[in-house]
Amino acid sequence: MSSLTEKDKPIVQLLLSTGTCPRCILRFCCVGTQTLYRHPYKDLMKDLKEFLKNNEEKEDTVCFGVVDPPCKRTRLEHTEERPDDLNHNGALQQIPSINDENTAMETSAVKVCNVCLGILQEFCEADFVKKVCQKVNSADYQFTSFVFSVSLPPQLSVREHAAWLLVKQEMRKLDLSLAKDDIVQLKEAYKWIIHPQLSEELSVPKKGAALFEVSVVFAHPETEEECHFLATACPDCFKPAKNKQSVFTRMAVIKALEKIKEEDFLKHFPCPPSSPKNLCVTLEIQCNNGAVFVAGRYNKYSRNLPQTPWIIDGERKLESSVEELISEHLMAEFKADSFNFSSSGREDVDVRTLGNGRPFAIELVNPRRIHFTAEEMKGLQQTINNSSDKIQVRDLQLVTREAIGRMKEGEEEKTKTYSALIWTDKAIQKEDIAFLDDIKELKLDQKTPLRVLHRRPLAIRCRIIHTMKSEYIDEHHFRLQLKTQAGTYIKEFVHGDFGRTKPNIGSLLNRTADILELDVESVDVDWPPSL
Repeated sequence: MSSLTEKDKPIVQLLLSTGTCPRCILRFCCVGTQTLYRHPYKDLMKDLKEFLKNNEEKEDTVCFGVVDPPCKRTRLEHTEERPDDLNHNGALQQIPSINDENTAMETSAVKVCNVCLGILQEFCEADFVKKVCQKVNSADYQFTSFVFSVSLPPQLSVREHAAWLLVKQEMRKLDLSLAKDDIVQLKEAYKWIIHPQLSEELSVPKKGAALFEVSVVFAHPETEEECHFLATACPDCFKPAKNKQSVFTRMAVIKALEKIKEEDFLKHFPCPPSSPKNLCVTLEIQCNNGAVFVAGRYNKYSRNLPQTPWIIDGERKLESSVEELISEHLMAEFKADSFNFSSSGREDVDVRTLGNGRPFAIELVNPRRIHFTAEEMKGLQQTINNSSDKIQVRDLQLVTREAIGRMKEGEEEKTKTYSALIWTDKAIQKEDIAFLDDIKELKLDQKTPLRVLHRRPLAIRCRIIHTMKSEYIDEHHFRLQLKTQAGTYIKEFVHGDFGRTKPNIGSLLNRTADILELDVESVDVDWPPSL
């Protein structure tokens, strides 16, 4: 167990007299032993009281165990220049010396801490831990480890700054200094106390990289305006940001405190900080599970089904989509809050996807259920396939976030195979289209198609038709098999898009050509693994 020494006594005495709790006192004394903070609050109070009563052994440890590691506080080589003890226009209040330690202890024991606002008091107790665990258990998440996070009111940084200035003044009298960074952070101390209790109550280990997060959001309405003076003193630190309810974020307040001069701070904020009437309140106890990723391949058999919901100006144009037909079942089984769908390219609403299908991945956000066996995934795949004749999925499996990157690798280099039913205005014979079979590595210049110009930037893209194979049907129809570079606009290659794609089937045949049907026969991406 770490220790307090005689040189800490003035700081302990000072902070107790101004309404600071025992755990915050340990923080300001740079005590870094985690287990010490976990001692019951009453025991810590008692130990501090015993420590203050000891006036005999000047440098020895009392009540707190072995001698500290070398203290981060350093003795000043030269006395710092410091403001004279001034009035309310810019100086620390003079704190009278304390002769009655019992009075100090009793005063501190009944008050809400003037630094942590009760965070290291009430909210470290077993009752609060049980309240958090009840919330977690009622949310019905699957998890094998957890990480704990806490969100503190920004004004706590202001109060801690004021307490630090107070301690600094006391330490100057001893020719010592205390860097603000040497103080044990409130969040850190709170986690030292709360983490083991949560771990025991939930019966799972805590891990820094755990996917399941338990977070507590604290607020203190009574003091929420205490940091507002910083906006006047340091306006550059408080700039409105999108999606932020208040400019007084923790980081903005910390930045302002680093910038403001000591005398300016003392003109606006009492030092020591006053004792509040009320404890902090818990705004939220939140649970969040890391995302789970599911991958597979889908076939689309309908020519009236978009890949993603087709909604224009708030009006749904078609009743469903590939994304929805797959995700609704995953959402139900994984009990997720939301999802994000991605795929290796996309087909138009009137285009079928055949063959082995198109690779896709779905990110399930904040899922309650995360553990699925291979058999359960197979059953889920069957459920999806039984629900609709418009789509089918295969190779459905759990994957990692990193693995999804393989789906997007080589986006420009991968190839796709298509089958197009083509119409021509002038009659054709089999010999008229036979030359198409001999064309290899045909280079196209494709301007952004008119049909997608509203959502894609205007550009000329070079694409390659690797091979073509024609199949004569009648005088005005033939089928064309194409193997192309990914990203090639096949419809525009057929009809030319008013000359925006060059060359095109129409120009090659010297006829007007149009496409009647298009199927994706293969998407040549070796992912996800076949099952």
